[in-house]
Amino acid sequence: MMRDFYGVALDSPLMLGTAQYPSPAILEAAIRGAGASVVTVSLRREGGQGQAFWEIIKGLGVPILPNTAGCYSAKAAITTAQMAREVFETNWIKLEVIGHADTLQPDPFGLLEATESLAADGFEVFPYTTEDQVLAARLLQAGAKVLMPWGAPIGSGLGLNNRYGLRTLRAAFPDIPMVIDAGLGLPSHAAEAMELGFDAVLLNTAVAQAGDPVAMARAFALAVQAGALARAADPMAPRDMAQPSTPVIGKAWL
Repeated sequence: MMRDFYGVALDSPLMLGTAQYPSPAILEAAIRGAGASVVTVSLRREGGQGQAFWEIIKGLGVPILPNTAGCYSAKAAITTAQMAREVFETNWIKLEVIGHADTLQPDPFGLLEATESLAADGFEVFPYTTEDQVLAARLLQAGAKVLMPWGAPIGSGLGLNNRYGLRTLRAAFPDIPMVIDAGLGLPSHAAEAMELGFDAVLLNTAVAQAGDPVAMARAFALAVQAGALARAADPMAPRDMAQPSTPVIGKAWL
């Protein structure tokens, strides 16, 4: 059973971003076709698209997760979050504080500072973070009740770069809702994330920049369902040696 997010139970473990789609119509079709449970929206992007874009987003009827994309300091992220709360009328905020321009890796110090400030101000923070367990613990202490570790750098499509780190992070905080955010390029990456025990995945580029975004969105929807079902089914553990699937008992000996 999927954990809830700040008291909100989601119908699907698939969350989709709203940037870079060829057209608003394709964006709407992809999100509806995927059955996405949450859509993320940048305050800057919404302002650039105008009222038509906003009407599409509201018409989807799913929770909106504003984000602070493009912020390189805690101060900028806090200000953006405050503006987003007024525009989107939600306390949810996907908190991004970027520390490295090439990899878009989160700034752990700014992220922690902003999380503490926003949580104290009543925000329900979804921090975009790394697989670092120390940082995760500090973010939870600062007031976050959800973690969003990256799979790989944003837009890279590399999948799960550090499977060991993600697996141990999931094991270290078994009761905390976690979303793999960023870097997923294929539906198989999303299925693997769910098989590792994560509660949801968030992606944008892999769908928006596919040759057929609507078909790719549906493929990811099926993948997260398969991964979640596999996790719940208690999969077999890997073995170092072969083991025959057909028993040798009763076999004729010549």
